[in-house]
This record gives sequence, C-alpha cells and structure tokens, in this order.
Amino acid sequence: MRNRMLIVYICASLLFLNACTSANEKEKAQGTNGKLTVAAASDLQLAFTEMAKEFEEKMDTEVELTFGSTGTLVQQIENGAPYDVFAAANVRFVDGLKEKGKTIPETQKIYSRGKIGIAALKEKQLEVANLQDLMKPEVKKIAIANPEHAPYGMAAKEALESAGLWDNIEEKLVYGKSISDTLTIVATGNAEAGIIAHSIVTDEVNFSPVNEQLHGPINQAITVIKGTDQEKLAKEFVQYVTSKEGTEILKKYGFSIPEGG
Repeated sequence: MRNRMLIVYICASLLFLNACTSANEKEKAQGTNGKLTVAAASDLQLAFTEMAKEFEEKMDTEVELTFGSTGTLVQQIENGAPYDVFAAANVRFVDGLKEKGKTIPETQKIYSRGKIGIAALKEKQLEVANLQDLMKPEVKKIAIANPEHAPYGMAAKEALESAGLWDNIEEKLVYGKSISDTLTIVATGNAEAGIIAHSIVTDEVNFSPVNEQLHGPINQAITVIKGTDQEKLAKEFVQYVTSKEGTEILKKYGFSIPEGG
C-alpha cells in the first residue's frame, strides 16, 4: 500500500513539473512575459527612458535599455548581442542589418526624424547662435559625435561642409563616442560649443537649431532582431513607439514625425 501511494505521488509530481515546463515554454515561444532588451541610439536616452517606463506599466513587463552610437550597436548585433529590438538614429544602419538577415524585415518602421543644433554652456555666456559663430576665436574647441559611426556626427559634418566651414574649423573639432558623449564634452567645459541632438538638450546649455536644409534628413528606424525569443513582446514595443502615445513622447523631446510615421 505504501509503495503504491509513493508511485502515485511520484507520477503526480512528474505531471505537475511537466505542466509547468510546458507553460513556461509556451510563454517563451509567444514572447508574452520576461524581459525585453532594447538597443537604442544615444539621442533616445530621455525619450526612450520615459517610453520604457510607460510600456512596462502597460504590459506588466521589464524593459532593459542599452544606449550607444548607432554604429557601435550595429557591430554588437552583428556579433550576436542578444537584443530584441534595435532603434537606430539613421534608417541606413537598419537597412544594412536587414540586408545581412539580422532583422525581421516586416517589423521595420520609421519612427521619427531627428534635429541638430549648436549647444554652449549658459554659464560661459558665450553667444554661439549659428554655425558662423563657431569661427569666433573664443570658440577653441567644438564637439561633434564621431561621423564615422554616429548619424548625428554625420549630419553635423554635412552641415558644416554645406556652410563652407568644415576646412576652417576641422582643427577645432573633438569627437564624442556618441551624441550623449558629445553633450558631456560641452557640459564639462571641455569644448566651448558642440553640435548635438535636440532630443538630449538639458537646462545647462543654450541651444540653437541648425537649418535642416544643410544636411540630409535624420530619419530614424526601429526593428525587431531576428532570433529573439521575445518576438511578440518586441513587436508590441515597436507598435507602441509608433503609436499616438509613443509619438507624443517623441515630439516632447524635439523629434518630428515624418509624413506617414
């Protein structure tokens, strides 16, 4: 009798464990729970921090954000970094990943258009209201994001070239690893001025927009990474970013929404 009860107990335990395992596997396959990892361009630091908090409350989940220059994040994804979603500062980088089979193509969307401008510390009381002002002798150092891998750095270089200033001020330039690093260079006084993203402007700097006609459009794209085990949740995050609620947050931080976005 005792042996028979023991056998029944063992069988019941195995059935319970099997049921739990099946449920967990089903949830994983559907991507309905767990942590979502998002790789995002540095210009999104303020907007996506707010957006992630709202999404977490809405979906009862956790969002882990990693910020960096778009080019650096692309390299990480190409090398197998386990991100679920990638939000780039330039659509060309997302297109490049798509061509290499690293994304789920149908999830790719343009979610915003970025803007650049000139920043200078308020406490310095240095008037730098336009690109020509960067030629002033008191402006000894100018920070821009590295144009080799940062879209906002590319836009800054294009604007300076279009204004006919690049050759004259190139020796003044110092390069940030990302657009947020570029702001830090200005904020710490290591450069008198910098060309940064509107979306990361803080109260400590004066900011003057650069004419958008001087550089190519900074169309920003988001996509789901191929092979994610949180595909359903990742798609819902992309949908949230491009929803009315998401775009209102983006507008709050100075982004414009392209027509059809």
